[in-house]
Amino acid sequence: VQLVESGGDLVQPGGSLTLSCEASGIVLSIWDMGWDRQVPGKQRELVATIDRLNNIDIAESVKGRFTISRDNAKNTVYLQMNSLKPEDTAVYYCRAQSPFSPASWGRGTQVTVSP
Repeated sequence: VQLVESGGDLVQPGGSLTLSCEASGIVLSIWDMGWDRQVPGKQRELVATIDRLNNIDIAESVKGRFTISRDNAKNTVYLQMNSLKPEDTAVYYCRAQSPFSPASWGRGTQVTVSP
């Protein structure tokens, strides 16, 4: 499994970003996909998950502001982030899971929310 994240950037509070995760080595349609984030010195936090049936789970801290989607034809998962806050600053990691394989993560993309 190879996961490559992109789209991280410096953005002002209230702004928006869309993160992308391109997967290779797997057939995306049969994998559960998600996004996690981590701030230095803190535990990695689950942000959003979209399973292979398109059921979605969103963390309370970002509910109503973040949405997750997938395009199986493009082997890509997206995280649309709106109304960004300084506390959303973190490295965002794409996650891939299946019943027959442990979870895998990409190398991450930095999101910084600052005036």
